[in-house]
Amino acid sequence: MSPLLFSHFTATSCLGAGIDATLAALRAQRGGLAPCQFGDVALDTFVGEVDGLDAVTLPAGLSEFDCRNNRLAQLALEQDGFAARVREAAARYGAHRIGVFLGTSTAGVLQTELGYRQRDPASGALPPDFHYGGTHNPYSLPAFLRQQLGLSGPAAAVSSACSSGAKVFSSARRMLEAGLIDAAVVGGVDSLCHTTLYGFNALELLSRQPCRPYDVARNGISIGEGAAFGLLERVTGPVADDAILLAGIGESSDAHHMSTPHPQGLGARMAMAQALAGAGIAPAQVGYVNLHGTATRSNDAAEALAMAAVLPGTPCSSTKGATGHALGAAGALEAVICALALRHGLVPAGINTAQVDPALDVNYQLANRDTPLRYAMSNAFGFGGSNCSLLFARADAVAH
Repeated sequence: MSPLLFSHFTATSCLGAGIDATLAALRAQRGGLAPCQFGDVALDTFVGEVDGLDAVTLPAGLSEFDCRNNRLAQLALEQDGFAARVREAAARYGAHRIGVFLGTSTAGVLQTELGYRQRDPASGALPPDFHYGGTHNPYSLPAFLRQQLGLSGPAAAVSSACSSGAKVFSSARRMLEAGLIDAAVVGGVDSLCHTTLYGFNALELLSRQPCRPYDVARNGISIGEGAAFGLLERVTGPVADDAILLAGIGESSDAHHMSTPHPQGLGARMAMAQALAGAGIAPAQVGYVNLHGTATRSNDAAEALAMAAVLPGTPCSSTKGATGHALGAAGALEAVICALALRHGLVPAGINTAQVDPALDVNYQLANRDTPLRYAMSNAFGFGGSNCSLLFARADAVAH
């Protein structure tokens, strides 16, 4: 594939709002997981909650979109001048030539949960101020961004479980290659809700401690929330050496099981190999892999087999020990982390992991390492075997 320019990006999670806060936390090997105090949830687990969302207000005229998920999106849009950069792009290309492709797994389901608590006791009707289309509907997220940013190009929500925030990059690439758009806002947003927390608890996948990806004693995930956005454009002229390019994308669907990855990591292997092939590079050129690394027994074991087959010995880590698993936003959040790693020459450590499982044949990083990077890969593997690997590069690496 022809590389695309990842021209602007931002991320907000329990590590903080914006890329400066995110990078500072990664450099300090500081996580944002804390004992769950979300709403009235009574679970012994840790979560990655974003502070201050109740105080976020949506712009006038967009009240039908008011829910935790869209407030998180609004908070993220305000960081790093991202909304301004998108509006500048709209002025260059035309608002109708910018697409919006966003991933989420639950969207504003919390608003429905709250609405059911307020049903009319006689009729069972939901409260009159409940707006399904602007909140719970997965498309509420791209619809909100289109209106907030004044865009009118193609838009779609992708909900493929935990690969959602990565697969949007592929949706945008196809539209760009078809000539239907000139730029695309990509990303993902997912927020805490009862359905997710109690659902993963029912699957017996929640850890009682901050999650420990790839650890010999790993025992489950920590759920986080987050929002990350980026602007994809064609490369039309010279760019800075540290500009970030989307160099390759790999997708697969192994459909092995509803909630368990293929035990040999076959779908993951296909996605990773396809990303390398799309970029036309050798495995040895990849300097870092941000693993999907959820800290469940089966996920880490399957991904480790895929790594050993496709990228043996490549330095890797899972940043979910710091952010928690942001579900439909994880792919976008970790894409931004890869972009930061490339720009700043940082291989981030996987925090909370004390002893890497010796059965997992990976070069897992327990401490930060400063080193020049040319290529970095981000893995996002979802329920049902929906897999996506994104390969990013520094512009000076591709040019030489």
